[in-house]
Amino acid sequence: MLSGLMYPEEGKVLWRGQSIRADLQGFHSDLAYIGHEPPLKVDFTAKENLRYWIGIRWPLSDAEVDAALERVGAYGWSDRPIRTLSAGQKRRVALAGLVLMMSTPLWLIDEPTTNLDREGQQMVGALIEEHLGQGGLVVAAIHHELAVRATALRRLELARE
Repeated sequence: MLSGLMYPEEGKVLWRGQSIRADLQGFHSDLAYIGHEPPLKVDFTAKENLRYWIGIRWPLSDAEVDAALERVGAYGWSDRPIRTLSAGQKRRVALAGLVLMMSTPLWLIDEPTTNLDREGQQMVGALIEEHLGQGGLVVAAIHHELAVRATALRRLELARE
């Protein structure tokens, strides 16, 4: 529902004071979404995936793609087909997409640290902190702590009593 892909049974989802349904295309242009499974085409390389996935939204230079992959530690395998990568490597490629979408105001991310080592988990925290520091908003669905030191965090826990 938060992404606008489903309708709420009751109420409505607001973005910038209006229902996301009033301008769904505009809302989606403000949204970066990464689900539990990275949105990657298995026969494309990491570079090709980013050019397709993010490049459909706005033009990207080779240097921007390379810099994003380097930042998340994925440059070393960026010319290999996604199907040959480990789950953690795929996650890093997806995170390179977030780096490229740093200017997108709203991030919806589901389990962003899945399959990442401690260094990767800290890198996710740094990306989130940077996005928040630039005035962005992050909604993260997680089952464990994120390595985020930002002071502008709100936490909502869903649990059975």
